[in-house]
Parts: sequence; C-alpha cells; structure tokens
Amino acid sequence: MQRPVAPYGFALEAGVAVGILDRIRGRLGAASSPQLPRQRPDTGQPAGPFASPVSGFAVLDVETTGLMTHRDRVVEVAVITTDPYGRVIDEWTTLVNPDGPVGATKIHGIAAADVRRAPRFAELIGEVNSRLSGRALVAHNARFDLAFLSREYERAGWTMPTCPHLCTFEASWTYLPRLDRRRLSDCCWATGISLDNAHSALGDARATASLLMSYLDRNFGPSPKPDHLHLPARAAEVAWPAIPRQAISVTLRRPASARPLPAESGALAALLDELPLSSAIEEGAPTSTTGYLELLAEVLEDGVLTDDEAASLASLAKTYSLSREQVNAAHRGFLLALAHKAIEDGKVTRDERQELLGAAQALGFTDGIVKAVLDEARTALAEQRGKACLPLPASWPHGEPLRIGEGVAFTGCDELLRARLEGRAQAAGLRVTGSVSRKTAALVTDGADPHTTKAQAAREFKTRVVTPDVFADLVHFIQPAKTETAAQTLTLTVPSPTASPAASTPGSFLPAPGPTIRAWARAQGLPVGVRGRLATEIVEAYAVAHGLDMKMNGGTPAAPAR
Repeated sequence: MQRPVAPYGFALEAGVAVGILDRIRGRLGAASSPQLPRQRPDTGQPAGPFASPVSGFAVLDVETTGLMTHRDRVVEVAVITTDPYGRVIDEWTTLVNPDGPVGATKIHGIAAADVRRAPRFAELIGEVNSRLSGRALVAHNARFDLAFLSREYERAGWTMPTCPHLCTFEASWTYLPRLDRRRLSDCCWATGISLDNAHSALGDARATASLLMSYLDRNFGPSPKPDHLHLPARAAEVAWPAIPRQAISVTLRRPASARPLPAESGALAALLDELPLSSAIEEGAPTSTTGYLELLAEVLEDGVLTDDEAASLASLAKTYSLSREQVNAAHRGFLLALAHKAIEDGKVTRDERQELLGAAQALGFTDGIVKAVLDEARTALAEQRGKACLPLPASWPHGEPLRIGEGVAFTGCDELLRARLEGRAQAAGLRVTGSVSRKTAALVTDGADPHTTKAQAAREFKTRVVTPDVFADLVHFIQPAKTETAAQTLTLTVPSPTASPAASTPGSFLPAPGPTIRAWARAQGLPVGVRGRLATEIVEAYAVAHGLDMKMNGGTPAAPAR
C-alpha cells in the first residue's frame, strides 16, 4: 500500500515488505516460513558476511519513450531501497516530463497529459542520486535501465559512476535455471511473486525487489552466490557525485482503471506470449542476446514493428554489446522460433503468416525467409512426432496409412464428433483443410450427404473417402512423413537479415534441412540444440562429410562434389 511522504514521494514501512516472502512461501506450500538472518545477541546486527553496516541495494525501474538512449527519454522512474538482505526500507516513484512525445502509451500506459506537470529529470537527479549512491543497483534487464539512467545523468551535466549491480534477469539462470522465458512476469510466476501494475515503474520495481529477496534467501532455492551477497559492500566504496537535492512535488500515474485499455493483441502477439526464447539462441551466443530478444518481443506485442522501432534495434544492440553478426543470428533464430510456435497446432493462419511476413521485412529479411523457416519448422515438428509413431499392426486392414503432414478434409458428421476428430488430426500432425484438392490425402464423412461440395471434389480427384471410425484408426496408427530426397534438400535456402531494413545481402545456405543436419551432428557426438541457428562449423562439417560444395553458385548451393 502506498503512503505519500512530502515532498519526495512514496515510502513503505520495512515491516510490510519483510512479510512478502512469508506470504509467497505460504502460497507455494512450503513446510516452514523463511528464515531471515539471525540476530547476533551482542550487537543486534544480522549474522552473516556483513561485519560492518552497509547501505544495501537500490532496486530501480524506468519506463522510457523508446529504445534509443541517445534520443529517447525516461518518462517514469521508481527506486526501492533495501537492506543488504533485500528487505525493503522504502520506495519512491514519479512520472518524468520527457520534454517531448511520451512514446508507446499502449505499452507503459502513460499519456502526454499525465506528464505535462511532472518534474524534469534534471530537477529529480539530486533525489535519484541520493537514493542510488552507496548502494548496489538492481534491475530486471539492468543493461537497459542503467543505460537510460546514465544518459539522463549526462543530459543533466553529471556523470553516473560505474557501480556494482545485480541484474535479476541474468541472475535467473542461477536461481531459476529451468525457465523457457525470463521476463519479469515469468520469474515472478516461478517464485510465486505477485506482479501488479506491470509496465509501471513502481509495479515492476516492487516485483524485482521481491525477486531479489528470494534470490538472497538461503532457504529459497539455490544458495545465493557470494558475489551477490558482497555487492553492497563493494558498492559502498564507489564515489558518487554530490548533487544537491531539490524540493520537488512528484507526479503519480493514474490508477489502472483510469487509463485507456491496451489495443487488442494480434496473431503475432499470441505467438510471442509463450515463445521459448531459449530455442532462438544459437550455441555460444552471448547471454546478453536473450535480453535483447526479450525487448524485441516486447515491442512486437502489438503485432507491429514500426520503421522507427526497427531503426531503434541497432541502438539497442549497442546497449547489449552485440555485433552485427550476433544480431543477425539472433534475428534468424527469433524468426525460426516464431515459425515453430506458429505450426505447433498443425496449421498457420493467414493472420499469423501476414504478421510473420511483416516482422521478417522489418528485421531486414528477404521475402522468402518466412516460407523457408516455416518449412524447416514443419520438418522439425514432423521429425519429432515421427519418433512417437506406433508400428502398423500385422493385420492392418486399411491399406495405405496416413502420414504426418498430409492434408485431410471433413464433411458431414456429427458436430461434436467432427470437432473431436479434427482436434486429434491436428494433434497427430495432419493438416485439416477447408476444401478438397488433388493433394488431399483423405476425406472423412459419414456419407449422409453425398452431394456436398467436398464429396463432389473427392469424386473428381479420386480422393480417398473414409468413415469416422476408419479415420480414428488411421490417426491412431499415423506414420512418419516420407523422407525428402537429396535433390529436394539441396534447394532450401535461408536468407540472412541485415542491420538495416532497407538493405539486402546475399543469403546463407544450408546444404540440408536443419533437423537433418542436427540429427547427423548428434550422431557424431557434436554439441547441437534442437532449434535455433546452426553453428557455421556444424554446417560445414556436414557438407564436407556428404561431399557437398558450400560455395554459392549463381544464388543456389553448388551441386555435390564428384
């Protein structure tokens, strides 16, 4: 609960925050409440690594007008101070007048009218500085927040010192190693922490402070790293500038109920929500790549990557110390992971395809990339499902079995039965189509109306017609997809994105589908993941082992060496 403290903002009694972790454990069903460091009877100080008093941590979060530190501004800031164990001492927040547009209101919920009377950062810097100085800094995806704070210091004529900090995003690999996504919301869910008012500086800072306290608690998962425990002592030795504090009136954001509702999410936003970013990162990529991709996913939440946002990615890559090659690899892996997500249900809708095309173009890919990554994703999914196929019984009565990836259509049938069979077909890897064509493997019908459009098309194309009972058997004993021929595999090309959406460069070629190369690499004992961009060394080794020439020949891979 917030309590105003004039003239500097908000404070929270330490006793309220200390009980947060107790409530977390209660929800998780822990056997006992967490044990905070014991008090030493002779001094009253907590027992542990802190022999002398140190300030502790400053947990911070900023909302910004965009992604470019050299152009965009902080539009809201929150700082929560804690003791060395992560127990909250107080909290403070205010909106900030950016002297210009507020940026993506649909994300942070701040409108131009909200900041019209808010203080400028130059007026706040003394207050912010006093709350940060002498403390180890903490933020989720800290590179982003600290880069913007440092730039605001520069604009105000000061230099923000390099200070020991803990990034709860990067530290999640230590304390929450099994997560597919590491957004603040994902980390909070994994630890039972409530994230209220997400994308508000104070809401995110409160959740980050609770996450910090769970990391530092010896009874809550992995033991805290000694380096993390000693950050406050190291931070106490850093010299901060002596900036006078001004008496200012903070400006608070409107309650959530008074803010405009966010725009309706599109097909791409639905794919992004549960996208396992770990599968988008190639082996050996910098850990900062995931932080970069998380912000990319955030700006794509509305299903659109504007030209301005696309141009911002180069600046963002610099913040995360990524080279052009590393960014290109991250973009390829990101698009491939999206493709895997899109085909999980066995079909790609028109909206999904259009938004994938839009994202690919904004990231600088050529038009063929979406088809290429969808084809590779389908191949990988078919290979995965094929391993679970049951062998046909010796007395199999239904002739040619259905195979993963084939298309089937339905006509007639009881509505509930049809819905159930369509669901089983998609789960098995079949494509459910809305019409019958020459490529349709089977038409499922109860025969009640032989004059439907699909039934007539099936007779014209000599499409196999089966009853619901036979189809149920065919789905139960579905067989792996037929293996592509060598001639087919040599045609797959994966264009390479560029640093600029308007530019184009020659493509990067795979001598065979990604899943085929990965299967070969695993058989040779080479380290390779199940998704993401293949390492160049793996691709070259595959080509050498199969006598393939990897040199480009008129835009296509050369023929196998003889």
